[in-house]
Amino acid sequence: MTIPYIQLLFTLKPVQPASEILMAELAQVGFESFVELDDGLEAYIPKTVWKNDLLDDISFIKKSEYNIQYTQTTIAPKNWNEVWESDFNPIVIDDRCAVRATFHEPIDTAYELIITPKMSFGTGHHQTTFMMLQHLLDMDLEGASVLDMGCGTGVLAVLAEKKGAAPIDAIDIEPWCYENTKENALLNNCISIRAHQGDSSLLVDKKYDLIIANINKNVLIKDMSVYSFCLNTGGTLLLSGFYTSDLEDIQNSCEGAQLEYVSHLEKQNWVAAKFSKT
Repeated sequence: MTIPYIQLLFTLKPVQPASEILMAELAQVGFESFVELDDGLEAYIPKTVWKNDLLDDISFIKKSEYNIQYTQTTIAPKNWNEVWESDFNPIVIDDRCAVRATFHEPIDTAYELIITPKMSFGTGHHQTTFMMLQHLLDMDLEGASVLDMGCGTGVLAVLAEKKGAAPIDAIDIEPWCYENTKENALLNNCISIRAHQGDSSLLVDKKYDLIIANINKNVLIKDMSVYSFCLNTGGTLLLSGFYTSDLEDIQNSCEGAQLEYVSHLEKQNWVAAKFSKT
């Protein structure tokens, strides 16, 4: 898509964990791509989405323990898919699962996922997606009904189907994620993934054995009762998109919705937690 973008170039002191936290916050307000630098972060947002007061509600930028400065530049239209292709490298998760694009050579693992993310979140490179893939790799999904909520590229739904899950609903509020999930399902010869554009209001009368939700803390807590209602007894809920410091709040929300904590993974201050409905 050749449209103008706004680039924000952030300098961060200290760089970590500021870069990871800021990236997550910016993604929630419409920033679509990021480049991590030695001393900061580049962030890109379509000019049509940008507003001069967009950063006012991102309180992290104002935290006294960090020195965060940024400059703003308008970037002329360019072929962002070509830019992405030049930057995207395949990854391998625990020697069991590979995520690559169509222009990469095949990778000999038990599960190979072919993803064209374009503007969607979810290539496995981010810590949250990586850990959710790890959770799925450790689970028996044969015949399980699955919901991938906030599906992004649909990469988690694709792995679920490759592990025998069916049927699978993949839902995202963003139209490009909905289209991208359909594209990636086709790339991976998936026949059980049904993509939908929308939010938790689509879940009326739905029931699943496994619910995957890689979104953010506030949305997870808001929709926790819906997830619990839609989860079959004995089912599993996988949650990610939040930080280690948020785990207690997530656990409390789950307990209030009759969901029992099982375990969690941590990677660079991010968490992917597993809960069950007893």
